[in-house]
Amino acid sequence: MKFLFMMLGCFITALGLSILKTSGIVTGGTAGLALSLSYLLPFSFPLLFVIINLPFFIISFKKMGKEFTFATMAAVCTVTLFSALLSKIHVAISMHPLVGSVVGGVIIGIGTILLFMNGSSLGGAQILSITLQKQLNWNMGKTNFVFDAMVILIGVYSVGIIRALYSIVSVFIISLMISYFKEKIAKRNSSSVTTLVDKRNHKAHSIS
Repeated sequence: MKFLFMMLGCFITALGLSILKTSGIVTGGTAGLALSLSYLLPFSFPLLFVIINLPFFIISFKKMGKEFTFATMAAVCTVTLFSALLSKIHVAISMHPLVGSVVGGVIIGIGTILLFMNGSSLGGAQILSITLQKQLNWNMGKTNFVFDAMVILIGVYSVGIIRALYSIVSVFIISLMISYFKEKIAKRNSSSVTTLVDKRNHKAHSIS
């Protein structure tokens, strides 16, 4: 069941990113950075998304452990695959940038929350947000918003000031949704960690 929810979260997120792409705007995090660069460089979003996330996988492995890191790597690769497929079959409908930022932001928010609640993420700022939330009890939504706003500023060069302003709307929506569900996300992840520790203790006790 957890695997199915993760797959669903990946597909929903890829759909939201596809809407942003066809609307000509960006969003925050490594996904937003990859979108911005895809407008400027002769490389596809899926390829850039994977490359940009590589350094964050190292951080995740050191701070969050291998289980979360592998789950995040799987999520990034799955979103990349879904994004590539959606771009081939042209599923997303082109919208006005403002409408696209709202619709895309809500869809990405839903997908991101599903991934968070099942012990995964999309790398980048989300790894940073979860790490700071667990270690310093910082608000995940606010941390995400600050990081994403910085990425949007970079995106100004690729999409222009007007579309960048539209892009901030998507960042705000995603951060607001994460902040609203942050307690459930923290509780769910805490329960998962507790269950994993109990299993390890039980296994160690059985061996001894």
